[in-house]
Amino acid sequence: MTNSSSAPPAAPAIQEPQPRHRPAEDPAFVQALFCRVAARYDLVNTILSGGLDWFWRRRAAAHIRRWAPARLLDLATGSGVLLATCQRASPETWAVGADFCPPMLAQARAKRGLPRLVAADGLRLPFADGSFDALTVAFGLRNMASWPGALREMARVLRPGGHLLVLDFSLPSRPWLRALYRVYLHHCLPTIAALVCGERSAYRYLGDSIESFPRGAAMLALLTECGFRAPRAEELSAGIVSLYTAERTVAAAAIPSSRANCNLTTSGA
Repeated sequence: MTNSSSAPPAAPAIQEPQPRHRPAEDPAFVQALFCRVAARYDLVNTILSGGLDWFWRRRAAAHIRRWAPARLLDLATGSGVLLATCQRASPETWAVGADFCPPMLAQARAKRGLPRLVAADGLRLPFADGSFDALTVAFGLRNMASWPGALREMARVLRPGGHLLVLDFSLPSRPWLRALYRVYLHHCLPTIAALVCGERSAYRYLGDSIESFPRGAAMLALLTECGFRAPRAEELSAGIVSLYTAERTVAAAAIPSSRANCNLTTSGA
């Protein structure tokens, strides 16, 4: 006989999907991935974002226009879309792009004629301490082997008080929209990418990397821990993308550097 006063069994907790792995910990995997998609990277991004990537980069460039830095580094510059957009927004700014994927830099030169491009690892940048007044990284920090390591290296090459801008994918904060977006991210997006560029596995990795990437308060805390102050977050397109800004603290000047300096007046490959 059942005890009528006993509480009904609790419903099982709903678990959010977790990333299966984080291949970004293997830089060779990520580099090979981007080398394979370099030729059609811009086209695929525009299709998969429904053209919103243009709006996201324009929003980032508006910050550069307002800051008007004398020297700008666009890290993980890829095909140079954000770098070119920032140069149009702030023509007086001297800007250089860095990426660890030579085929991407070749696209930046061929499509946009960008004169100052350097092949470089985001964890070991070939620039002297305090070289830049501002640093942008769009859809690139997420792919680096160490997020804290990359952010500390960014702090190192920024002057005290210099500006950092991170633009990257996130997840919508509204549960119903987040659920719909996950269906697109893990099922629709890889299928579309396979049809456009034949790279289903590359864009399956994209979904996993977005799931594991810190967002919102977690990213603000990480920025503070890595040598930045006054971090701010702005959700774009209902939270599909987030834009973070921060300033390098004076204390970050204590970060040691064993890097060889790069001649910023010449382009690398």
